[in-house]
Amino acid sequence: MLQNFYQQFGFFGALLISAVCFFLFIFWVAGVAGIALPEDGGKVKDNKFEVIIALILPIYPIGWLFADMYKQRKLLRQKEENS
Repeated sequence: MLQNFYQQFGFFGALLISAVCFFLFIFWVAGVAGIALPEDGGKVKDNKFEVIIALILPIYPIGWLFADMYKQRKLLRQKEENS
């Protein structure tokens, strides 16, 4: 299987595809972890449905992760302007 993968895409193609798959897996795990965590202050949120959706649809936690990073960026810029 690996030999066929290498023959189809060549060295750099196989390396690029493997790296992209690895990073998508890492982002997926990070997104699921972020969705499953309780909110700030230790308040437990009822997010069982959201966690199930995150496990079934891998694109959802990746999108959630980038949306959360954007939200944090906006929050930090607002705090910086108020200082």
